[in-house]
Amino acid sequence: MGKVVSMLYRILFLLLAFLHFQVHCSLSSPSFFLDSAHLCLPEQRAALLEFKNTISLGYYCDGYPRTSSWNESTDCCSWDGVSCHKVTGHVIGIDLSASCLHGTLPVNNSLFHLQRLQWLDLSANNLHGSLLENSSLFHLEGLQRLNLSHNHFNGSISSELFNQLVSLTHLNLSHNLFSDLIPYEISLLSKLVSLDLSGNRNPYLRFDSQGFDMLARNLTELRNLILDSVNMSDVALPSFLNLTSSLERLSLSFCDLHGEFPSENFRLPYLQHMDLGGNRNLIGYFPKSNLSSGLKLLDLSLCSFRGSIPASIGNLTQIIFLDFSVNDFGGQIPDAFGNLNKLTFLSFDSCNFSVQLPSTLFNLTHLTHLDLSYNRLEGSLPNHVSELQLVEDISISNNLMSGGVPSWLFTLPSLIKLDLSHNKLTGPIDQIQKPNSLEYIYLSSNDIHGSIPNSFFDLVSLATLDLSSNNLSGVIKSNMLAKLKNLTHLDLSNNSLLSLSASENDVNYSFPQLYNVSFSSCSITQFPSFFRTSNLEILKLSNNNISGGISKWEAEGWESLLELYLSNNSLTNLEQFPGMNLKVLDLRSNLLQGPILSNSLICNQSSLRFLDLSRNYLTGTIPNCLGNFSFFLQFMNLEVNNFYGKVPDSFTKDRLRYLSLNDNQLEGLLPQSLANCSSLRILNLRNNKFTDTFPHWLASLPDLQVLILRKNRLYGPMPTSIAPSNFSALQIIDLSHNELTGPLPTKFFQNLRAMKDQKTHGGLGLLLYSRGCAIYDRDCQYSMVVPEKPSVNVTTKKLEMELAKTLTIFKSIDFSSNLFCGQIPKEVGELISLQTLNLSNNNLTGPIPASFGNMVSLESLDLSSNKLGGRIPFQLTNLTFLEVLNLSQNDLVGPIPHGKQFDTFENDSYSGNLGLCGFPLSKQCGNNEEPKPPVPMLKEDEGFEIAFIWKVAMMGYGCGVVLGLSMGYIVFTTGRPWWFVRMVERDWLNNVTKWIRRSSRRRRN
Repeated sequence: MGKVVSMLYRILFLLLAFLHFQVHCSLSSPSFFLDSAHLCLPEQRAALLEFKNTISLGYYCDGYPRTSSWNESTDCCSWDGVSCHKVTGHVIGIDLSASCLHGTLPVNNSLFHLQRLQWLDLSANNLHGSLLENSSLFHLEGLQRLNLSHNHFNGSISSELFNQLVSLTHLNLSHNLFSDLIPYEISLLSKLVSLDLSGNRNPYLRFDSQGFDMLARNLTELRNLILDSVNMSDVALPSFLNLTSSLERLSLSFCDLHGEFPSENFRLPYLQHMDLGGNRNLIGYFPKSNLSSGLKLLDLSLCSFRGSIPASIGNLTQIIFLDFSVNDFGGQIPDAFGNLNKLTFLSFDSCNFSVQLPSTLFNLTHLTHLDLSYNRLEGSLPNHVSELQLVEDISISNNLMSGGVPSWLFTLPSLIKLDLSHNKLTGPIDQIQKPNSLEYIYLSSNDIHGSIPNSFFDLVSLATLDLSSNNLSGVIKSNMLAKLKNLTHLDLSNNSLLSLSASENDVNYSFPQLYNVSFSSCSITQFPSFFRTSNLEILKLSNNNISGGISKWEAEGWESLLELYLSNNSLTNLEQFPGMNLKVLDLRSNLLQGPILSNSLICNQSSLRFLDLSRNYLTGTIPNCLGNFSFFLQFMNLEVNNFYGKVPDSFTKDRLRYLSLNDNQLEGLLPQSLANCSSLRILNLRNNKFTDTFPHWLASLPDLQVLILRKNRLYGPMPTSIAPSNFSALQIIDLSHNELTGPLPTKFFQNLRAMKDQKTHGGLGLLLYSRGCAIYDRDCQYSMVVPEKPSVNVTTKKLEMELAKTLTIFKSIDFSSNLFCGQIPKEVGELISLQTLNLSNNNLTGPIPASFGNMVSLESLDLSSNKLGGRIPFQLTNLTFLEVLNLSQNDLVGPIPHGKQFDTFENDSYSGNLGLCGFPLSKQCGNNEEPKPPVPMLKEDEGFEIAFIWKVAMMGYGCGVVLGLSMGYIVFTTGRPWWFVRMVERDWLNNVTKWIRRSSRRRRN
């Protein structure tokens, strides 16, 4: 019986122990707080409902409004996003992330009365306003986790937040609009494990050096420090040495760090994630040993790290993401990637690497992204690779790779993008045995020759195919391209031996996705008919041998065209513009004839942005619609044709930036309505018959940078009274070969601020075309307005040249062959960035201003055929870039300066000046005419030169030879000629001594 009782006691004890264990487990389990059973306290429910009723919900929201489940009939501990303590019923956690909350948090918010709250998550909503207005938040002294990220909170972060919430372990204020200095009190949060202040960019949050140093020293529990886009330009980089050794994540991208980053931080023992990307002024060196072996992500992109990559990088066996792109590394990539079996992303783009590609790069079985572009890598690609089964993107463009294009690239099962453009790859492309799912192929700018293999067109997933700028040959037939149903972008330009099929059966094939096609600089002789069954938006056929014209039949099927490039062909007529939605039409340098513009075809093209009909044989008058037919027009070039008559005074569009009507037979007044084109940057009307005064009304154009009115019939004086801002952006002005009179306008030259600035002005650059992007290219993030670089012809260095690439930096003034008179204003010498100045063939008088010596950028100076007098200023020898000088046919006199560039000029630079002498002329100068360098003006201590002579003489004879030589050195350093002092000592000593004695006696008397 005793045994039975004893056993019952044991069973009861075990049951009690089990029950105690269950209670303990339930209390310590997170589910304990979630499985609340009608424990909600009334005041807690009321506070939550009050919050629900005072906060708005956004109309457009991708999330789920958790507060929709909150109502009085249910226990608040069962509401979505609410967690309670199972015993006390207090609300201890609120998660309203992505809950469509909208507006400002109410003042004295009821949520912040929940004194037992331990975590609060309001992230990913549309909340805004200042935290300073919600001071009740700071009373939640037991709060451990606070997440307000991805909202629109703004203003400064209050120091009270850090003074009061000292229990915080996790703080996330990222991706808001906080600004100003981060309070020093943040260093009081000594329990912080994770801090995220990233993504506050409008304006920027910032740390100063003291604030960050205090944080680094005091937050010893920190594991995650995420400060991306926080302005840390004032932070001293040695402060990073004070960070806790327990740090696991350090993210500092785009923080404007500068200086040398401590290499010791790469050795933190628990570091797994380091991101320093986007700090362009951050230099550093990759440590050669003892790297943090647990690193999983290392991003040093867009910095200025230097040195070589050590072989110890092969010890990062946990690394998954490695980005060193755009740095100043050098040397070769170490062949040490064999152990990096977890690596998925590798980018060494633009790192200045050279020599051979390491073979171990092609053994990375988990790699999905490989970018080695923009280096100087050499050698050939492996003949066979089987390990890259997961790679999706291979970019090795802009290197020096040679050899053939191996066929295994087109069989990798996961590969989507292949870019080997701009290398030295040769040979034909081999047949592909098992075509893969490649979507983007870029093999442009190599030396690949032969025909494109038929198997290439079995890559049925292709969306972009770029084989431009090679030596490919053969005929592209429509049935080949018809297999590529997903093709959208096809570029085979600059393959001079490549042609297109001209079969009548081509119209039987359709290309529903194809929108961008380029066959420029090939062997095309007629318009490809099969493109008329596609939905082309961009067609480039420039630099071919297409003859005839664009008939109504040819234009059929091109209704969707937005951009058409047909320059440098042999087209003779244009019956119809292809489509009605053209935005770019380039027909320059053809054989087009007749009055194309007169038949008003152009007036219906209301969407045009770019129109180039230059260098043809077009005739007739310009229609009245020219200045207003398209609201969007920005570039119009009609130069070198045979247009005649007046230019309609109908310009109303302020978007026009480039207008070139030069080299025609246009006449009459200059159209004053051009003053409405407030965006105009380049105006070229040269070589016409315009009869007018100088167009002073162009002064209202704030961005006008190139004005060329050369060889017209302009007359009268230049304006003498203009506003200080007028013509301030001009970089090139050519008024030569007109009949302008009067003095050169001083105020005009004073206003030319763009020619006084040594920095390059970028305004003209807005007209330049973005590399590789068309106006509506879907593959580009942005694109410019003009598909070709604008060019103008200028006369410089006795030659007429076309400026295109250097147009944005060239500065030139040409007022030659007019009737200007009077003196040259000295203000011209203030144009220190001017490169060409031509004032020849006028009636200018007076001297050449000495201020011309300040124009240190001047390369060509022509003042010939005037009536200039006086001497050539020796200051002109300061013009060390001067290549061409013409001062001939003037009345200059005296010696020609010598030294520097002046020793390179020949006789013709000075001919016709009978009063000039010296090299290189045969006429020698007299002794009194020899040019002498300017004597430095030094102020003597006692004001009278004879006192200086007396001192030197007495010191020389009184102190002996040694002191005399020493004084000679002193005399030399003061600029006094040594030969003069010697002469004084030798010949004048007695006279000087007698004079001194007589003077002394007179003073005593």
